[in-house]
Amino acid sequence: MEAENLEKYYGTFKAVDGLSFRVKRGECFGLLGPNGAGKTTTIRMLYGYSPMGGGCLRIFGRDLATNLRHIKQRMGICQQEDNLDPDLSVRENLLVYARYFDLPRGEAKVRSEELLRFFALDHRGDANIRELSGGMKRRLMVARAIINRPDLVILDEPTTGLDPQSRHQVWQRLEDLKSRGLTIVLTTHYMDEAARLCDRLVIVDQGKVLVEGAPAALIGAHVGREVIEVNHPDENLRDFLRRKNCAFEDLGTRLLVYNHGADDLFLHLTRDFCPGGCTLRQATLEDVFLRLTGRELRE
Repeated sequence: MEAENLEKYYGTFKAVDGLSFRVKRGECFGLLGPNGAGKTTTIRMLYGYSPMGGGCLRIFGRDLATNLRHIKQRMGICQQEDNLDPDLSVRENLLVYARYFDLPRGEAKVRSEELLRFFALDHRGDANIRELSGGMKRRLMVARAIINRPDLVILDEPTTGLDPQSRHQVWQRLEDLKSRGLTIVLTTHYMDEAARLCDRLVIVDQGKVLVEGAPAALIGAHVGREVIEVNHPDENLRDFLRRKNCAFEDLGTRLLVYNHGADDLFLHLTRDFCPGGCTLRQATLEDVFLRLTGRELRE
C-alpha cells in the first residue's frame, strides 16, 4: 500500500492534510493519533468508504480510485462500530458475509468452522449475537473480516472497550495472523497494543504525519531509554536540568526527565534533588505520543 499526499476536506475544514506513508507486505502498520487527528477519515479512504479529496492511493500496485472492486475483493475490514447482524447466529454471520465474496457454500462452511475454532468461538457457533460478550463480538468481527482470506486487513480500534483478558486474546490472534504473512493496518488508542503488534507506525495530528518508524526506534529517538518522574520539584532541580541540557517536561507539580543514556543521572537526582526519592521507569510509546501530541484533552 502506498499513500501519497492524501487530503480530505469537510467544507473548509481540512481533516487530512498531505498524509503520506507506505505499508510493506506482511507487516503490521499502525496509524496513531489523538481524537480528531484524521485517523478514521484516513482509514475510511483506504477501504473506499470515503472518496479522497486529493492525493494518490495505491493498494496491491493498483490505483484505488479506478480499481476499487478488485481491491476490496482482496481486503478485509473490521470497523470500530459493532455491525454484526443481531438476527443471525454467530455462524450465520460468517456464512452470510462470505456470500459477498462469492465463496462457494461448501468452502464458506469449512472456512467458517476454521475461524470459529481459531478465535475460540466454536462453542458459541449457534448462539445469537445478543448473547455474546464484548470480547467475543470483537473476535467475531475480526474473524468475519478475514473470511475471504484477504491479503490486507484493516482494523479500526479492534479492542476498544474490552477488558484486559479479552484484549490479550485478540492480540494473540492478531500475532498469529501476522506470523502467517497477513498485512495489517491498525488504528488504536492503546499505546501498549501498538508497541506490541506494530512493526512500524505513524503518529498523526491535525491531518499530518508527525513521525514514522518502528516503536522501539521512536522511543529511543524522542524520549530515550528511561523516564525519571519527580514529584513536587523545586527551581534548583529545573535550573540543574537546564544547565545540563537534559530533556524534560514540566507538568507543574511533576517533572518527567527523559534520560538518553546518562547512567548516573537517576542517582544524582535522587541524592541531590529528591530527598523523598523519585521514580525510574522504562520509556514507553505513550511517552512519545504525549510528548509529540500534547496532554490536552481532545473532544
